[in-house]
Amino acid sequence: MANERAVSLSGAFLPAVPVPHGADGAPDWAAHERYVTWMAGQPVSGVAVWVHTGRGPYLDDDARERVMRAWREGLGEKALIVAGAGPRADAGNAPQAVTDDAVQMAEHAARLGANALLVFPPTALKGRDDLDAQVLSYHKAVAAVGLPLILFYLYEGGGGLRYGPTLLDELMALPGVAGIKSATCDSVVTFQHISRLIATRYPSVTLVTGEDRFLGYSLMRGATACLIGMAAARTAMQRALLDAALGEDWAETVRLTRLCDALAEVTFTEPFEGYIERMLRCLAIDGVIDESAAHDPYGPGVGAGEVAAIRACLARLDEEHARGA
Repeated sequence: MANERAVSLSGAFLPAVPVPHGADGAPDWAAHERYVTWMAGQPVSGVAVWVHTGRGPYLDDDARERVMRAWREGLGEKALIVAGAGPRADAGNAPQAVTDDAVQMAEHAARLGANALLVFPPTALKGRDDLDAQVLSYHKAVAAVGLPLILFYLYEGGGGLRYGPTLLDELMALPGVAGIKSATCDSVVTFQHISRLIATRYPSVTLVTGEDRFLGYSLMRGATACLIGMAAARTAMQRALLDAALGEDWAETVRLTRLCDALAEVTFTEPFEGYIERMLRCLAIDGVIDESAAHDPYGPGVGAGEVAAIRACLARLDEEHARGA
């Protein structure tokens, strides 16, 4: 089945939302409902669920459904909901099993009313001689589910794959590709290549920034939409940066870039896998969820020093806002 439902991503602002967990490792659904209610009051176009920030590959089908239904009900039918699609954390490395898992996740998202899919790179296949062919086949299988696709160029240190120029070109040319999320982390050169490829060959594909560590620059360099984990908290500040850049208000873009960079430097830092719990700690400090729900059972944990740095950063951001700086 070919992709049947179009989606407009340009100008979209989509926080990648986490699932609050308790210290026992179980989802805290009461905290999740509070979070959904809070986010419904933020200037978002929608959200991205089941993605890395939301630990989609680790959630069972019942939890995924609960997450999806909560966001759809909380944000309304007009909200843009992007769902992650990829293999489960325990899928193994057999190409067919990896692909089948991703297709099942995509089909589940389609049944529940997702508007588009963010396709996880099939990292388990890394090292194969026929990797490029397998990656292309995997994306074609997910595309056949019928939802628009957002490709995901994720840096290898974060669990992604390096897509070479030929493979990237083939992926971008697939029917139903609405956008590509770039999360290259510390490779500005890679981001520039993707940006140039879109500008020169695929202008109908939206460049979606997932570059938490250089958000402002990525917007100045061609990204016209955001799908980022950092927007899970302090959401309005980051939406204002997108609006300033799209409106070519460069003074405001620079001012907000400085503030967003400050937040990124205390949340998206080594070990990077800890960013999910750090974002939950931001939400707890801001009173959105309880501290008891600010846990990520799949991450490395967050130390007291990290929490203190996050708290100090948020206080500085509050001071800047109060001054109207």
